[in-house]
Amino acid sequence: MVNEVYVIISYDIGVERVNKVNQFLKRYLYWRLNSLFEGDISESALAEVVDGLEGLINKNQDSILIYQLNSKKNVICTVIGVERSSLGLVL
Repeated sequence: MVNEVYVIISYDIGVERVNKVNQFLKRYLYWRLNSLFEGDISESALAEVVDGLEGLINKNQDSILIYQLNSKKNVICTVIGVERSSLGLVL
C-alpha cells in the first residue's frame, strides 16, 4: 500500500520562475490560487516534488512552504470571495 499525505504548497518566488514552478506542480497537485497547490500525494512523489522545486528556484531569493497533513479530513477551508479553482486537475 502506498502511503499518501495531504499537502498544501505555497510559494513566493521571482516572476521569471513562476511559470516553470506552476507547470511543474500541476503534474502532481491541484492548482487552487496563483501561488497555492494542494492535494493527496504519495510520499515518494512528494520527494520528487521537493527535489524538482529545489532545482527550479533560487534558494537565496525564493520561498516555498510545504504543509503536510495525514489526510484532508483535518483541513477546513473557508473561501471568502471567488473560488478560483475547484479540486480538479488543471492541465
